[in-house]
Amino acid sequence: MERNELYPIFLKTQQLEILIVGGGFVALEKLSFLLKSSPNSKITMVSPFFRKETIQSIVGYQINLIHDTYSSNYLKDKHIVIATTDEEEVNIQVYKDCKERNILVNVADNPPFCDFYMGGIVTKGNVKVAISTNGKSPTTAKRLRQFFKEVIPENIDDLVKNLNKYRKTIKGNFEEKVEKLNEFTKSLVE
Repeated sequence: MERNELYPIFLKTQQLEILIVGGGFVALEKLSFLLKSSPNSKITMVSPFFRKETIQSIVGYQINLIHDTYSSNYLKDKHIVIATTDEEEVNIQVYKDCKERNILVNVADNPPFCDFYMGGIVTKGNVKVAISTNGKSPTTAKRLRQFFKEVIPENIDDLVKNLNKYRKTIKGNFEEKVEKLNEFTKSLVE
């Protein structure tokens, strides 16, 4: 049986420099996913054109639009790059340039040229659930996202905040605190 060996990680994108290469529908989709989950992301987009919806959607965000064709010069000081052009040779060049510079890269809809995938995300206050299908089925990830959005209660954030307050009152070493919290929260999964 095939196994998903991806390691989930939650990035503080407001501390990272992100580049999206492209200005079409896929670029807008990736931008929207990033901003929905992390509205303080610092994003630069480079493309000869941008959809009208993209230009409208960036108002109030830290987005820099550059009207130009891709050049490796745009990788300077970038941590993450997402290539979304409809020209495969440009996307592959972005990938190669990123690999030379040890920059994490995602070439949209081309799993062999991805260091990471952008999975489905459900956010309720401080609780965030990320869903991955190992790049095999974005539609399944979307359906799972819809499922979790419905089953995770809206007041889950109250529980998180209360448990955080309780955690701060527990005495003992790390192991003892974990044991007390595990005992206290056991009923959540029963």
